[in-house]
Amino acid sequence: MAHLFEPLTLRNIVLTNRIGIPPMCQYSARDGMAADWHFVHYGSRAVGGAALMIIEATAVTPEGRITPGDLGIWDDKQIEPLARIARLAREQGCVAALQLAHAGRKASAALGWQAQRTLSKNEGGWTPVAPSPVSFGGGYAVPSELDAAGIRHVIAQFTAGARRAREAGFEVAEIHAAHGYLLHQFLSPLSNRRTDVFGGTFENRTRLVREVVAAVRSEWPERLPLLIRLSATDWVDGGWNADETVELCRALKGLGVDLVDVSSGGLVPTAEIPAGPGFQTDFAARIRHEAGVATSAVGLITSPAQADHIVRTGQADMVLLGREILRNPYWPLGAAQALGQAVPWPRQYLRAAPPGSAAR
Repeated sequence: MAHLFEPLTLRNIVLTNRIGIPPMCQYSARDGMAADWHFVHYGSRAVGGAALMIIEATAVTPEGRITPGDLGIWDDKQIEPLARIARLAREQGCVAALQLAHAGRKASAALGWQAQRTLSKNEGGWTPVAPSPVSFGGGYAVPSELDAAGIRHVIAQFTAGARRAREAGFEVAEIHAAHGYLLHQFLSPLSNRRTDVFGGTFENRTRLVREVVAAVRSEWPERLPLLIRLSATDWVDGGWNADETVELCRALKGLGVDLVDVSSGGLVPTAEIPAGPGFQTDFAARIRHEAGVATSAVGLITSPAQADHIVRTGQADMVLLGREILRNPYWPLGAAQALGQAVPWPRQYLRAAPPGSAAR
């Protein structure tokens, strides 16, 4: 089996190792524009040795932002600040991906470190949209139900976002269909109460995700990989579950998805999630083996040995490290040393590298 520092090929893109940085919102944009914070944050991680860096949830429309501080890709003026990040990543041998997102009923919320609730219009908030007029929970507004024209507009916004992501120089795109945001809301019967062709049966509830994937894939260059982030389960009886996730992934593979970024939860605020080291890797393994599509594992993966074990045993094709990378942007370089693997270092940091290290 492959190990943590073996390359991974997705279409025409070769990742130099199996370590990725998952999308983690910084809530530090204004009008969707990437700022100095984003350049420093992502730049420091691009030089840290991870092969893939997925830029945080980037809204395809203003009302699709989780918070007023979210990044956006709905306007051409947002391209260049993101392109600056993509260029630096490429110079360091790190492949930059952009996550295309729409928050649905969880939009118009306070910044991530503030008490979570829907902001009023006087506070800079707006009316969220969703598959059905069902609130996320206490403190959250009842969203407006999307009509057929609104759904078509959402698909067009994802497609336009993909075009702008490519113009910004990103070599991978990821569609966000997890963590209780809009596309996940359509998947789960707990949030989707529709009786039209976008609700009810599995076929109907998955329709929007499949149509967004098909539309983005048609816009995204054939040679470049397309990823999707899915919550494998809602962790609630009667909600979206792992069996449905596997079935959906079989269809998504045929629509041109190259890797499934496997997470869980986020749809129900009261769900009891049995979090622990690598608690979501079983979902990644099941999708990988039963749907026949590459996967990444995420969730409390912290040590080099643990990460290497996940890849070597075929549980996932790569691992994504979130909080650990926030604590230490150079975790991949340290992991290589711990596992006895020689990897290139930034030439500016060679004085701190293990003896004999090559320059990047």
